[in-house]
Amino acid sequence: MAFQIQTFKTRSLTAVVFVVVMLAGLLFNKWAFFVLFSIINFGCWAEYLKLVGLIDKNYQQITFLHKDLVLLLGWSFMCWMTEERELYSLGMATVINPVFLLVLFGEVFFGKKKNTKPVAHSLFGLIYISLSWGLMISLRFMHISLPGREYVAWALPVILIASIWINDTMAYIVGSLIGKTPFSKISPKKTWEGVLGGAVLAVVVVTLVCKYGFGYEAIPIIIISSIAAIAGTAGDLFESKLKRLAGIKDSGNIMPGHGGFLDRFDSLLVATPFVWLYVKMIL
Repeated sequence: MAFQIQTFKTRSLTAVVFVVVMLAGLLFNKWAFFVLFSIINFGCWAEYLKLVGLIDKNYQQITFLHKDLVLLLGWSFMCWMTEERELYSLGMATVINPVFLLVLFGEVFFGKKKNTKPVAHSLFGLIYISLSWGLMISLRFMHISLPGREYVAWALPVILIASIWINDTMAYIVGSLIGKTPFSKISPKKTWEGVLGGAVLAVVVVTLVCKYGFGYEAIPIIIISSIAAIAGTAGDLFESKLKRLAGIKDSGNIMPGHGGFLDRFDSLLVATPFVWLYVKMIL
């Protein structure tokens, strides 16, 4: 893949604006973080509904009640994962409310077509999108400490997101400059050189900055950044597969040079649950 300077300029300019907005939400306080990822959650859902509707025409026929209910369930799970009293109670009351599930599955048992696929698509969307963002909220609201050094509240999400960004950017640059060996038929522009180069540079850069800039232990950072690089690449391929099935190039056009919400956050959607499991079970 030849290096295209104009494409790189467009992507870079968009990335600068994007980073400023993201950093404001990430670093200001936990409520700014919650609002930021609530917006991202709804943006991803809007594009997911469109994508799946192109793949399965029946999904375009779901009722507004079905659609709104799924969005409510997803956002309520994010509220639940804050573990803040008011939002926790609201989220728990919604997520475990049997009435909502009865309404959702009513389309299967009482609908004219009795088609299970639309409900399956929605349940998968809850796992793919809202579960990931709920766990991201959990990372921001939990308190983690290691021997000799306590993580500030925003550290884990920033480390994870930085690993994804560096991996994506370096994979693009390395692949453009020296990439020759195709990585996957799903994404023909990806090369093994780019994937490996991006992963190695992401782990090295993030680990060095965290260790010598903030005093964090190297091993957990190496593990988190490695998970982010590997799972992030899988997430990018998965979203590429969805777009191929839907017959479109980008999931949206909110960010010139980067596409839509799913295009920008596809890697993070898959990486977040794995990092959360490592943090929760090991750290």
